[in-house]
Amino acid sequence: MEIGNLKKITNWEFWPSFMFYVPLLPYAFYLAIKARSFGFFSAVNPGMEGSGHGLESKYKTIQLLPSNYCPNTIYIKKDENIQDILLKITKKNIEFPLIIKPDIGFRGLLVTKIKNEIELSVYLKKYNSINLIIQEFVDYKHECGLFYHRIPGEKAGKITSVTLKKYLTVFGDGHSTLLELIVNNERAKLYSDYISEINKDRLQMIPTLNEEVVLNIIGNHSKGTQFINGNHLINNELTHFLDNLNTKIEGWYYGRIDVKYNNYEELLKGENLKIIEVNGVISEPTHIYDPSKGSYFTALNSIKNHWKLIYLIGVKNKKLKKGNYTNLSYLIAVYFTYKKYLKKVNALNTNAINSF
Repeated sequence: MEIGNLKKITNWEFWPSFMFYVPLLPYAFYLAIKARSFGFFSAVNPGMEGSGHGLESKYKTIQLLPSNYCPNTIYIKKDENIQDILLKITKKNIEFPLIIKPDIGFRGLLVTKIKNEIELSVYLKKYNSINLIIQEFVDYKHECGLFYHRIPGEKAGKITSVTLKKYLTVFGDGHSTLLELIVNNERAKLYSDYISEINKDRLQMIPTLNEEVVLNIIGNHSKGTQFINGNHLINNELTHFLDNLNTKIEGWYYGRIDVKYNNYEELLKGENLKIIEVNGVISEPTHIYDPSKGSYFTALNSIKNHWKLIYLIGVKNKKLKKGNYTNLSYLIAVYFTYKKYLKKVNALNTNAINSF
């Protein structure tokens, strides 16, 4: 067994997602019985389709944001002509490089930085059978995930998780190629196939001594980004910013926003930042994936506490007639829709890989 694969097995940070949720299913059933509905979560975020269960449109969700925080974004219907897409890009004042991703996606699924029209054409040829969105590339240096909730009827909410995202980076030694730096870096080599592919045009370059080379700017754990527990940064000023934002996002009481920002001081003031995604009940408090600040069981407990918040908010919204529960047949339909969509996307991804 390769050392990289062994590390992914022995280090819980890299364990598959079901390892963080299957052990908590008895608690989920307990909450459902207590709420007298398996669909109590559907009342949590009435402004989002399914309260943000993972199959909602990212384009529609991003439109909930105040315009000053929303990146320029366009919606691409499946099989749309590239010339029409380029016209939309021009009208929306989006320039290359840009970000393209599925309109329905999770865990960094097919999120790609596109440098030019040629790369866009190649991407569309592979994935144009699903709906996509294109966003301007937000060139702020930092990215974080802020997990926030507010109990309906209360004026102030709380931040329960701050995740600082450290993009996968190597430093030059003046004589090794970028490829050599990747395979000799403890974290980068765990993602060597993906990282080598997206950096294929510069693998033979030799970075100078101590030169910082960012290998990937997609802030997702599955793409190599390191999640750092930033809960020590939670304070009244940051909470006040989220409270104000919450009043401007109709029907959003629980979830995580992913933010790109210039520096922490401006983040607190709500200046020079863009919110690249708004997530609902499927959100994770991603600080849990920092193994230096907790254990696997600490992570499970944090997820459990957040599920309790889903229950409290859903029940309260139902009581206030701000949201409704869905029935079991709807949940089953959502599950099979999810499985069908995931199968389709994985097939597209496999075909794309095999075409190289």
